[in-house]
Amino acid sequence: MKYVVTGSLGNISQPLTLALVKAGHEVTVITSKTSNATAIEALGAKAAVGSVEDVPFLGQTFSGADAVYTMIPPNFAATDWKQWIAQIGSNYAAAIRAAGVKKVVNLSSVGAHMPDGAGPVSGLHFAEKALNAIPNVNIKHLRPGYFYQNFLSQISMIKHLGFMGGNFGSDAVPFPIVSTNDIAAAAAEELLQLSFTGHSVRYIASEEITGSTAAKILGTAIGKPELQWVVFTDEQFLQGALQAGLPEEIAKNFTEMGHALHTGEMNAEYFTNQPQLSPTKLADFATAFAAAYHA
Repeated sequence: MKYVVTGSLGNISQPLTLALVKAGHEVTVITSKTSNATAIEALGAKAAVGSVEDVPFLGQTFSGADAVYTMIPPNFAATDWKQWIAQIGSNYAAAIRAAGVKKVVNLSSVGAHMPDGAGPVSGLHFAEKALNAIPNVNIKHLRPGYFYQNFLSQISMIKHLGFMGGNFGSDAVPFPIVSTNDIAAAAAEELLQLSFTGHSVRYIASEEITGSTAAKILGTAIGKPELQWVVFTDEQFLQGALQAGLPEEIAKNFTEMGHALHTGEMNAEYFTNQPQLSPTKLADFATAFAAAYHA
C-alpha cells in the first residue's frame, strides 16, 4: 500500500510513519523543510518537500496514494488563525479530489463540533467540513484531547511563579488529555485496516483529568508534590499570554479555547461519545516533563 503522511517529523507523524514502514508499506512524508529530508529517509520513508499552502504540490504528492493522513500545522504568524486553518483544510480537500484518493485519516480535535467559540479548534470544524464535502471519499476524523506536550509550556510559569494554571482546569470540569504516541497508534490502526466508510469520528484520550490532578502528577515528578493549579480569568490569561510574547491573534484564540474548556462546551460531544482510554498515562509522560524542567 502507498501512504502519504503530512506533519513532517512531528510528535504524531514520526511514530505513525515508523508504524506504516514497519508494516511493510510505501510511505511519503510531506515536510516544509529540506533539512528534514535525511531524517525522514532514515525512517524508511520518502520525503516530499513543499508547502501545505501549495495545492498543486499536494495534489501531485497525493497522486497514487491508497490513503493519506492529514494534519494542519500550527501557524503563529497567521493574521486570522481560524481562517488559515480552514483554508488548509480546503487545500487538502482540493488536492485529495484532484488526486482521486479514496481514504483519508484526518487529525482534528475534541471540540471540532463547535463552528465558533473554540479558538483554533473552530478552524478545524471547517477543515472537517471541507473534507466531508468531497464526493465518494471515506474519511475518519481523529478528535484527540489535550496533548501532554502542551503542559511543557507551563515550565516557565512553575519556575517563575511557583504554580501551574490556565483559564480552565477547575476541579468541577475534568477534561480529556492524551499522549501523542497514543494518537499515532490510533492513526496507524485506522490506516492499516482502512475499514472505515463514509464520514466518521474517533475520539482519543488517555486520561480524564482536572488541573489540580495534573499539577500533582507533574509536580511530584519534578520534586514539587504540593504544586498547585490556578484557574485564571479569561482577561488574566489573555494578558499573561501577551506578556509572554504571543501575538495578539494567537493569544486571543488560546483564551477562547480555554474558555470553552472551562465551561465544558468544548468536551460536550466527547463525554457523550467516550472512547476506551488509551494506555499511556500522564505519569508516564511525567518523566519527559521532568527532564525538560531540569534541562
